Amino acid sequence: MSWVAFGTLAIAIGLYPLVYLAMDRDMGLLGSKSDELLAQASWQVAFYGHIALGGLSLLVGWTQFSRRIRRKYLSWHRRLGTIYLLAVLISGSCAIFLSFYATGGWVPGLGFFLLGVFWIYFTLRAYRAVLQSDFRQHGHWMVYSYAACFAAVTLRIWMPLLIFGLGDFLTAYKIVAWLCWVPNLAFAWFWVRRRGMELG
Repeated sequence: MSWVAFGTLAIAIGLYPLVYLAMDRDMGLLGSKSDELLAQASWQVAFYGHIALGGLSLLVGWTQFSRRIRRKYLSWHRRLGTIYLLAVLISGSCAIFLSFYATGGWVPGLGFFLLGVFWIYFTLRAYRAVLQSDFRQHGHWMVYSYAACFAAVTLRIWMPLLIFGLGDFLTAYKIVAWLCWVPNLAFAWFWVRRRGMELG
């Protein structure tokens, strides 16, 4: 059941960027941005690059943790792993750029900046481990990488709860910029130490 929920959330939020194709610019998070910022080509490239490739990393990443799938479709595991690596490098870099324009100032900006840095770092460590044929370390670093990636999911779980509880979007956003990923990494640490790689 937990595996089904895990995959369902990853797929649902992985496809979420499609919403922005039909969304007006004054809706959602875009409504908190100035017209000048929304008109900047560099910001637009970073924003859409981040959500599109971040969504792709969510979609391909969750299947990588199934031992059954890895053993039966090893070549696909490697191909999807390459796609995930490239998607993270681009999406994470875009996220770091966007963090300097975060709604609410430096508090959420720093939270999202560190998330982008850690996401790229964990993914590169996982890639380095697999190049060295250290598959155990590769698996462990991938748990951390996808925990950072899964912040896209936990953000959308926490955000409405915080807004409901606090009654203020800006305060909620400052908190969720940290809450969406710090507990994820704490859980990843616990998982790696206590349960290894038996995710599916």
